[in-house]
Amino acid sequence: MEGVDPAVAPSGNGCAECDAASPQGWWFHLRRCAQCGHIGCCDSSPGQHASAHAASSGHRIVRSFEPGEEWFWDYVEEVMYERGPELAAPTHHPLTQAAPGPADRLPANWAEQLH
Repeated sequence: MEGVDPAVAPSGNGCAECDAASPQGWWFHLRRCAQCGHIGCCDSSPGQHASAHAASSGHRIVRSFEPGEEWFWDYVEEVMYERGPELAAPTHHPLTQAAPGPADRLPANWAEQLH
């Protein structure tokens, strides 16, 4: 796959922009840039940081960063791939981390805020 660097580790366990915000944000699901490892929140999340990263960086391929999911998405071609190259560990957020999450940041009406 063009635009995939299997050796790059993920940037962290949560959405980089949501974690850096003040106040900190929350996400529905996480996506991992397959080129640079940036972790961003999915398009259902309020911040939609994974697709914003793809648009600003030109890094077109993400992989799900959810446990049990191995699919990739190409933002340019708008194509999903069931599998792709094995990426550097970890391949998903910690199992103890809730989705949506983080649990302590979720507003009571979080489901109403999904896109």
